[in-house]
Amino acid sequence: MNPLYTQSGIRLAALVKSGEATSRELVEAHIRRIESVNPWMNVVVADRFFEAREEADRADRAVRIGHPDARRQLHGVPCTIKESFALTGMPNTSGLVARQGIVATEDAPTVHRLRRAGAIPMGVTNVSELCMWMESFNKVYGRSNNPYDPRRIVGGSSGGEGAIVGAGGSPFGLGADIGGSIRLPAFFNGVFGHKPTGGMVPATGQHPIAANEALRYMCTGPITRRAEDLMPLLRILAGPDPGDSECRHWDLGNPGSVTIEGMDVLVVRDNGLLPVKADLLEAQDKCAAYLASRGARVRQARFDDLRHSILVWAAMVMGAGGATYSEMLGNGKPIHLAREMLIMLTGCSPYTIPSLFLAAIEEAGKHHPDDLKPYEEVGRQLRAELCDAIGHNGIMLYPSYTEPAPLHNKPLMPPFQWVYTGIINVMEMPATQIPLGLNRDGLPLGVQAITTHGNDHVSIAVAMELEKAFGGWVPPRGLP
Repeated sequence: MNPLYTQSGIRLAALVKSGEATSRELVEAHIRRIESVNPWMNVVVADRFFEAREEADRADRAVRIGHPDARRQLHGVPCTIKESFALTGMPNTSGLVARQGIVATEDAPTVHRLRRAGAIPMGVTNVSELCMWMESFNKVYGRSNNPYDPRRIVGGSSGGEGAIVGAGGSPFGLGADIGGSIRLPAFFNGVFGHKPTGGMVPATGQHPIAANEALRYMCTGPITRRAEDLMPLLRILAGPDPGDSECRHWDLGNPGSVTIEGMDVLVVRDNGLLPVKADLLEAQDKCAAYLASRGARVRQARFDDLRHSILVWAAMVMGAGGATYSEMLGNGKPIHLAREMLIMLTGCSPYTIPSLFLAAIEEAGKHHPDDLKPYEEVGRQLRAELCDAIGHNGIMLYPSYTEPAPLHNKPLMPPFQWVYTGIINVMEMPATQIPLGLNRDGLPLGVQAITTHGNDHVSIAVAMELEKAFGGWVPPRGLP
């Protein structure tokens, strides 16, 4: 594999600034990679290759003349952006047929921050319909396929991002996560992903967008092929924005200041309800054993209220208010659910099955509005319990999902296994997805490292340490 496809964004920027490589070379190499894998992966759904080449030429000119821009942290480095973020001149449908033809006229604040730091977007990537399911499939762009096995899902909703980073087509990408939409694609595609502390990075400029305190559950963050990019990207992305009432300033720590010796490591093997495959538990145990060998204080733990993860997640997200999912599907006006269900049976529905299923659950919940209310308090108690157990300088190792990347459509039965990531959103705790090599079937293994609010640098430091120990991202074999 071309070494440019394997290096971090920070190292690629250093090559450009030192003159060892040009931005045009980086952009061209990654465009070639996208063009070679995208016909069968279907992950980059709209490109801006012409504009990216022009921006690369300007970046190289800045280096030649010594312009101050050439000192930018990501100067001349290509990247990709999730299609649900506004990127000027690019479609912004979020996979909804009713939004076809909508093109962004300005950049989302987080996209703007990446570009201001010197990054060059090459295009936008596929999502699940309205970013509310764990398989990136919609009636606008179709289905995306996993780079390790095209029969398998790439995850959602930032599935296109995870897949193109995992395929070597982009050193990093921008994703968003309200139920696992950064960590699941990172896990299924064998790369790193970080869901920040709630309220650390603004959600402004996305469609759809959460409301009220759910803006703290909906987290924007990076997906990367190398762990060393996570903290620099988080520093670029973080900070208040007028459009996000829940986003505030946080003092970000330094992963370099974190020591493994003396760190508290909680190993939680499952949520007590949904069993986890043996190969994932073995990988998690290897992480724990390695951290113990470095002087960490490792102990097994169990939290009984994790059994209620789906009810807690639903209660806290729905309790925040905002537009209903039915209104989102109707692009502002509730859909007629019974009619759409009948149309779906004919194969002519503009909506996907998971979307109508979610709308049906939402409709049923309207008739029993008080049933979920007690679980908001369960969630608050669980949050306090987790934070107390993890402590200021600790992490929790926790499965990302019940199995490695499943076959297409398999997540529908049963449909709630994503709660291993979703529960962490409503806890508002930072979590870093860490790749741990491949299993016997050649599929990525991984684990979440979860820490307490504002301690993003701690879980990122653990990711960097485990990358050294276990190798991190393994480029997929068999790609063109």
